[in-house]
Parts: sequence; C-alpha cells; structure tokens
Amino acid sequence: MRTLCASTLIGEFFVIGFAGLVAMKMDDASMSAVWTVCGIGMALSVLLCGMITRPGGIQLGWALQVALVLSGFVVPVMFLLGLAFGALWWASIHYGRKIDEAKARWAAQEAGEPAA
Repeated sequence: MRTLCASTLIGEFFVIGFAGLVAMKMDDASMSAVWTVCGIGMALSVLLCGMITRPGGIQLGWALQVALVLSGFVVPVMFLLGLAFGALWWASIHYGRKIDEAKARWAAQEAGEPAA
C-alpha cells in the first residue's frame, strides 16, 4: 500500500506546483499567498509519503485530497484533477491493502513449506 500511496502523493506534489504557477498568473491572489498555500500542500504531500503506514496517515491523505478538490475555486481545472487524484488515492489504498494481504499470504505459505 505504501508504494502506491506514495506514488499518488508524489504526483500530487507536481500538480500542486503547477497549479501554483497557474494561480500566480491570476490577478486575484498575491504571489506570496499562492506560494505559501502551495508550499504547504507540496510539503504535506512529501511528508505524507513517510507517514502513510502510521496512525492518521491515511486520514491526512484524504484531507489533502479534499483540499485539492477545493483548490478548484481558485484554479477551476483543479476540480477535475482533485477528483482524479481522489480516485487514485482510493485505488491506492484499496488495491494496496489487497496486495499487502496477498504478500503476507505468500510469505506465510513460503515459510510453511519445506526447503527444496
């Protein structure tokens, strides 16, 4: 699960940075406000890569997904990208857990068999 979730979060790191570049060109927001918010989001996405397996890591990831969707009020295309990354986040958790369970079964099966 960790690998799939971390891959999604690193992808979000780049998307948040590119959204910051787009938002910077808008007249409504100051450059310092844009890069403060984007910097926090980018830092959170990288930090979450190491926190995924810790308590609350998955929930913080969901909070980042919600923030990504809500950033669509500033950069409209982020509604679509936020939903896409939300779906990727769900898939990473869902299928990552299935992969982890299959690996555990395989390891237990290998440990139970005599060496050839």
